[in-house]
Amino acid sequence: MTNSDKISNKKILSPEQREELFNVLKARFEKNMHRHQGLEWTKVQAKLDANPEKVWSLNEMEGTGGEPDVVGHDKKKDEYIFYDCSAESPKGRRSVCFDREGLESRKKHKPENNATDMAAAMGIELLTEEQYRELQKLEHVDMKTSSWVQTPSDIRELGGALFCDFRFGHVFLYHNGADAYFGGRGFRCSLRI
Repeated sequence: MTNSDKISNKKILSPEQREELFNVLKARFEKNMHRHQGLEWTKVQAKLDANPEKVWSLNEMEGTGGEPDVVGHDKKKDEYIFYDCSAESPKGRRSVCFDREGLESRKKHKPENNATDMAAAMGIELLTEEQYRELQKLEHVDMKTSSWVQTPSDIRELGGALFCDFRFGHVFLYHNGADAYFGGRGFRCSLRI
């Protein structure tokens, strides 16, 4: 097995890819201090340096248009919390059903993927409704798009799934069948490092 095989199997970025991602993340961090007041980039980077597989996940978030940024620090667990902070639902994650069951239940016009499988493959989690509302307190997002959010099992068992957006100065929580998909609906995620 070559070094490049090890890198791809372990989901670890090359030093060049890592440096490029860190430059983007640092610039975004410094430009948007309102998202993480009182936090220092050097401490965030130290955490990133110690967690290469999580850095790979951040790169996936970035590569699909999520524009991940630090939105908090869990002092008890000493973890930095990243959310997708793009103005609209990430472009590389739109037009997907909620989950595999929803995708497989479609009779016609199946999309290529679903939100929960994509998130799992990227090593990230869909935002909860509460996290989505926290993000909206930092800045308004999804004013033209919408994003799937984690859905309680009792709703999901009945075939439904939840999504949120921001309209008329408010966060709205809606439902659809889990098999639904739209060009303007994607999903936002979180990652703890």
